Amino acid sequence: MSDTEARTGSDGSGDRGRPDVKKKSIFSRSALFIRQVVAELRKVIWPTRKELIAYTTVVIVFVFFMAGVIAGYDYIFTQGVLLIFG
Repeated sequence: MSDTEARTGSDGSGDRGRPDVKKKSIFSRSALFIRQVVAELRKVIWPTRKELIAYTTVVIVFVFFMAGVIAGYDYIFTQGVLLIFG
């Protein structure tokens, strides 16, 4: 058996050597997914309350700043269009 056949299966189905998950029920696949999600969430380094407040403040200030920049450009372009087209 060639290396390609081992990855794709002898019938060329593209299974790539994964376990046959089609035979498992939707409930067992869902349970497996939930267990994997919980395992990944345990690896997350969650921010402290102080860090979370700092990050949130930075995002809010940045959003207001960008809204001001866009509003300024909008005003300038509006005045330019009104000047040109009356």
